Amino acid sequence: MVEVALRPRSATGRFLEWQRGLDWSILTSALILLCVGLLMSLAAGPPAAERLGYANEFHFVQRHSMFVGVAVVVMVGVSILDKVWARRLAALVFLGSTVLLAYILVAGYEAKGAQRWIRIGSFGLQPSEFVKPALIVLSGWLLAQRRIYPNGPWAGITLVFFCATLGFLLLQPDVGQSALLTAAFMVTFFVSGLPWRWAAVFVGGGTALAGLLYATLPHVRFRINSFINPTDYDTYQIDKASEAIARGGLFGVGPGEGRIKTSLPDAHTDFIYAVMGEEFGYLAAVGLILIFGYIVWKGLRTAARLHDPYPRAAASGLFALFGLQAATNIAVNVSLIPPKGMTLPFISSGGSSMMGIALTLGLALALIRRGQRT
Repeated sequence: MVEVALRPRSATGRFLEWQRGLDWSILTSALILLCVGLLMSLAAGPPAAERLGYANEFHFVQRHSMFVGVAVVVMVGVSILDKVWARRLAALVFLGSTVLLAYILVAGYEAKGAQRWIRIGSFGLQPSEFVKPALIVLSGWLLAQRRIYPNGPWAGITLVFFCATLGFLLLQPDVGQSALLTAAFMVTFFVSGLPWRWAAVFVGGGTALAGLLYATLPHVRFRINSFINPTDYDTYQIDKASEAIARGGLFGVGPGEGRIKTSLPDAHTDFIYAVMGEEFGYLAAVGLILIFGYIVWKGLRTAARLHDPYPRAAASGLFALFGLQAATNIAVNVSLIPPKGMTLPFISSGGSSMMGIALTLGLALALIRRGQRT
């Protein structure tokens, strides 16, 4: 009897444990998003390739298909980890991404006025996509240590990590990712038990930083001013996105029949939601929002029921990160907020974004998995 109890679990046992504990509804919803992304890549990819001068009109379609395959492997593979190994993986990713963020400031690849990428052959790696979920998991674990070791400086250490990461992002500069990371970090901090004095610090510091960025960064000032007074500025992208969604109507003009995508910059990335609205209509666009909403609702609901404060806070922050990115992209496409360079999770073209989102959901699924033995 003792020998049986001490025997290590077999690979089959681990697989069955993962299979029984995984939230299959969230994974299935994520796979549906990936399939929708493939469809939209076929719709928006060829015009983008032609506009950018690629000889192969399916350049972006082929790249997107490859990244989808890798994303599935990453998401499922990471979801197998228990909460201890999820934290260890997050620590390694955070360390590596931070080193790369520092490297970018010295020798990074510059595009569209920002230095955010590392060029690897024909691919561009954006470390900020990976540092976000890694920081959220580490923050959730560090803040949870306050209950075990109440006299430790856990909140201070967490804030140091956050401020260092935020500093690297703002130096690129990447205001959109900085705002997204800050919001998800605040959710993690709040779920872990955010004191009112810390809340006041966040609100005051965030307001002051927003004012400073508006005063010092011309592109931030332009985006905000053009949103407030669109008649006084060039709002070509937003106007085209609005035109595409309006043209689609209730049922859309049909797959491949969209016209606006041929003249809309970043139609295959930041404004792919507008392409969907034109070709598949309001019903499909709203249906996509419902899928995103279900993933976030189910994830937060499950995380809230966890007794362990570490996975509860970390998973909440990860699902908030996923949902806020989707909400930001869609809000830009429908002219609800100033434009930001942010992809639509699992739908937009972009390898770093795809891998970062797969890592985010993989970690979240691992942390909310039932029946973990750690």
